Amino acid sequence: MIEVKNLTKKYGSNYAIDHLNFNVKSGHIYGFLGPNGAGKSTTMNIIAGCLAATEGTVKINGYDIYEEPIKAKRSIGYLPEFPPLYMDMTPYEYLRFVAEAKEVDRGLVDEKIEQVMQVTGITDMQDRLIKNLSKGYRQRVGIAQAMLGEPEVIILDEPTVGLDPKQIIEIRELIKSLGTNHTVILSSHILSEISAVCDYVLIISKGKLVAQDTLENLATHYTSSSTVRLLVSGDEGGLRMAVDTVKDSITDFTYGQDKDEPQYLAAEIRVPRDTDIRAQLSTALVENGCTILSMTTESLSLEDVFLMLTQDSYDDDEAASREADALPAAVSELSEDETEPDESLTYDSLLSAGYENVGLKDDESEDEADEDEEDFRDYEPDLEALEAAEAEEKAKAEAEMAARLRKREQPAETSQPRKKQDEGEYRSLFTISDDDKGEDNK
Repeated sequence: MIEVKNLTKKYGSNYAIDHLNFNVKSGHIYGFLGPNGAGKSTTMNIIAGCLAATEGTVKINGYDIYEEPIKAKRSIGYLPEFPPLYMDMTPYEYLRFVAEAKEVDRGLVDEKIEQVMQVTGITDMQDRLIKNLSKGYRQRVGIAQAMLGEPEVIILDEPTVGLDPKQIIEIRELIKSLGTNHTVILSSHILSEISAVCDYVLIISKGKLVAQDTLENLATHYTSSSTVRLLVSGDEGGLRMAVDTVKDSITDFTYGQDKDEPQYLAAEIRVPRDTDIRAQLSTALVENGCTILSMTTESLSLEDVFLMLTQDSYDDDEAASREADALPAAVSELSEDETEPDESLTYDSLLSAGYENVGLKDDESEDEADEDEEDFRDYEPDLEALEAAEAEEKAKAEAEMAARLRKREQPAETSQPRKKQDEGEYRSLFTISDDDKGEDNK
């Protein structure tokens, strides 16, 4: 169905995808799993034909996505992480637009739109504006547009991001139903989502594919043992005698009082992979007077496998985080050294610190530098004279300001009364001071 060979995407010297190789068979739900920044969305965009690869090939139903893009894309329905919705359209209007873009038979457009709306549960919302829909319903509209045209492969990039728990459950059920008639590729970094929906898992780390298998086979392949957990009612002697009957098949055995129910004994028995001791152990426990309250077998979980395979990515992220946390302090210290003046830094201190040639040009000799040093000393400004001149200027400015204020605050009776203005006389928006009036206007 989908064949990816040597797929590579570089940004400068950085590899977003580093020579990926995998195949997707029809009739399954594939989970594309990886930490943030592992290259999942980049891979999805390349497979869907939305982004060019630096190197490698992608074939959909035998058609190369670059050499025969129209034929290849007819087999794909794609929901990006952020659905490309037109907010001022209703779901029906938007789906009709998408159906026409995908060249759905005009006589079947309404029928096909009605089908995808029923499957995605948006029939009751078809006449509302998309901008007025909740995040969950917008995701449903995005999935509906991916289903139009009856593509064989539906690619969903982070379909449950930003949804509440109820909406997540509904979208997961919808994805499961899609798996009955389509091949689904689901990109996510949420382990519970992948394990609840997918048949096969592809794990990517730092742009490289590190695992591809079923959930069961991944857990089996990446662990060499499993654990049998027991909760029994009885005495320690009976438990030990029962375990002795299978001692040749176990690698480790621990027991003690259960932390939640101290009246019972809890035991953990580690056995090699593919070894089943439950039937023999059950018989031995009953024969030795122990009542079995619970017995479970646990293998390596998907979370354990995921962390094991992507540990390098998390180590790199942690190291980068520590480096980023340490950077501001270093920059701050550097800035203080560079920007804050050191009052003790003088010409003499520079010379004593070994900066004899500070400020020398390429063609300037040390003798000329010595002459410049003497000139520098000769022309050193007289600070006392400068301060005295500054004080004199300040006193002069204050005296002028005081004189102006006294003139403005003269009593009203000392000034000439103004002529009464006629009612129709033009009143100026500007006031002319007495200093600016001529002798004739006084």
